[in-house]
Amino acid sequence: MDQLENTIAGEICLSKDPGGSMKKWREIFGISQTELADFLKVSNSTISDYEGGRRKSPGIGIISRLVSALMEIDKNRGGKIVKQLDKDFKPKEAAFQAHEFGSALKGPEFAKIIEGQCVANPSRLKETQIYGYSIIDSLKVILEIPVHEYMLLYGKTPERALIFRFVENGRSPLIAVKIGRFSTDMKPAIVVLHGNLEAETVDPIAIKIAESEKIPVIITKKPVEEIIAALKKFEA
Repeated sequence: MDQLENTIAGEICLSKDPGGSMKKWREIFGISQTELADFLKVSNSTISDYEGGRRKSPGIGIISRLVSALMEIDKNRGGKIVKQLDKDFKPKEAAFQAHEFGSALKGPEFAKIIEGQCVANPSRLKETQIYGYSIIDSLKVILEIPVHEYMLLYGKTPERALIFRFVENGRSPLIAVKIGRFSTDMKPAIVVLHGNLEAETVDPIAIKIAESEKIPVIITKKPVEEIIAALKKFEA
């Protein structure tokens, strides 16, 4: 359920038309403006003004209340919409797993923990800090997750490392990151390429993309289970 709520809230927050996104999700849940307004104890015109873009973009607090209201109203009706949407998301969970930190972790320290070597933008790595990481099955993500749903990879914040597993040369993960940015307007703070890679075997196109996007790229061969265990103490 948390994943679904985060996805809806994330889409609204990142949308160029947050009011239109609010309206879309309200209609997906089959909830009228009047019903939503009554539940939130606000006027109909408040909902209408947000959806029509006549009020300034809603803050995260308002969006959180809206998403919670959609969930609660649907729950009171038997939870049919939430169950269906939640079911739709579950098959994609195996493609990645997101972890959140309790506080920021500096880029160089992260690289040291995962026994990684920075092969692109090392100067930016020194200035970077992350609040989580996602471990991604490169092939499954590219084949199974639609581009417009790439925001799921970012968990609660894009200030994170995306660790791509089963990487051969790094081109596909960086292309996926670049394409995903145009859809979600999000990019990771760090990209990690996990596999049997050496600095000289990383695809030049991957390096060029990383440099144009200003994203530090780290390669590592440390077993993923050991990476997870080493980062566990930083998790929220």
